[in-house]
Amino acid sequence: MKHLITRRQFLMSTALAAGSAALGGCATRSTVVRAVPRRVSPNEKLNIGIIGCGGKGASDAAGVAGENIIALCDVDEIVLNRAAKKYPGAKLYRDFRRMLDEVKTLDAVTISTPDHQHAPAAMRAITRGLHVYVQKPLTHNIWEARQLTEAARRHRVATQMGNQGTSSEEIRRLVEMIQADAIGHVREVHLWTNRPIWPQGKDRPPGSDPVPAHLDWDLWLGPAPVRPFKDKYPDEKRHVYHPFCWRGWWDFGTGALGDIACHTMNAPMWALKLGAPVSVEVVDAAEVKKESFPSWSIIRWDFAARGNLPPVKLFWYDGGQCPPTPPEMEDRHFNKEHGALYIGDKGKIYAGRLLPESRMKEFTPPPATIPRIPGGDHYQDWLIACKGGRPACSSFDFAGPLTELVLLGNIALRLGRKIGWDARRLRVPHCSEAGQHIRRAYRKGWEPA
Repeated sequence: MKHLITRRQFLMSTALAAGSAALGGCATRSTVVRAVPRRVSPNEKLNIGIIGCGGKGASDAAGVAGENIIALCDVDEIVLNRAAKKYPGAKLYRDFRRMLDEVKTLDAVTISTPDHQHAPAAMRAITRGLHVYVQKPLTHNIWEARQLTEAARRHRVATQMGNQGTSSEEIRRLVEMIQADAIGHVREVHLWTNRPIWPQGKDRPPGSDPVPAHLDWDLWLGPAPVRPFKDKYPDEKRHVYHPFCWRGWWDFGTGALGDIACHTMNAPMWALKLGAPVSVEVVDAAEVKKESFPSWSIIRWDFAARGNLPPVKLFWYDGGQCPPTPPEMEDRHFNKEHGALYIGDKGKIYAGRLLPESRMKEFTPPPATIPRIPGGDHYQDWLIACKGGRPACSSFDFAGPLTELVLLGNIALRLGRKIGWDARRLRVPHCSEAGQHIRRAYRKGWEPA
């Protein structure tokens, strides 16, 4: 995907280069030990550590199980022991900091923790010269995304974010259609999802519960402020935080946007050559609580013209919201739970097909110009990169700017108003309040360093 990486770097290189001067909060480049990865031939197996073994961590481990899984880490002992039965030769850890310090033979790690732990784990791995596969969203805040993108380049490690659709045939066909002028200049994009499927729009429940013996709550909190453990809501059977409902809390998750938008904004970012937006605004939303994401929202990003490409408006809907059914729909079902709609000067694309549907009968797909990923295997795409092959398709050169784009929507939600965006300096102009949401405060010992 040589030409694709070049385009990504062109779009964001100015912002990233300038941003590095403004983001000197950690060690300076002159004091960083520039560890680089061990050379591994395509016929060798990598030594991989798994950070986060439950949920997506289990499937991420399975995706790389053809290599040598030599270390497992999870704060939940039940989850850790379950993984140990599948990979009996691996060393077991509860704290990824210890694992990364002690296991000297690692080549790479997968990171499948709650969002707030992504950057602390990934940065420690990168600075040790380890390749990293990080679940989406790449980070919990925008500053972290920029830091990881620059660190990965500096240490020359292979990276991949876990938005598997970026390796698919479908996204390549869509990008080729749009860039072949199938619907003319695209001026609007609408993306929607049925998320959240966990509680949001709630206040923190009062009181505390005993921490289960199998869970290390302090390690689970990691960089986030200390708070008491609470198991379930008093009026329902849903868990409050662990193992799944952390997504709805500002301190730990990134809401519906963080969960899904890295799977759906990747296509318009790629197809329309989107860089950073000029502004983001909340069109409408449920009440935004101090500690919890709203139960639903509609958000809009505006992008300036790019060369001969016109300005673009990108709309996001979650929590049961969606755009109106396109009048060009014929017999096809319009899925109101999730979808993507592209509106161009000469037509529309819904679910990867032209509207009205009858146009597809006469449409000749453009030639395949974008390199395909064999089998659409997102893990193998990363492993090939780890062994000296081409960069993975969702490497941090792509995933970093994508994550920044996604998380800007959450900043607009926090601030409750339309915001401008200065990507070079990572700042919202004329809004000092935004700084705490661009870069969080970290508990001592948990900084991304």
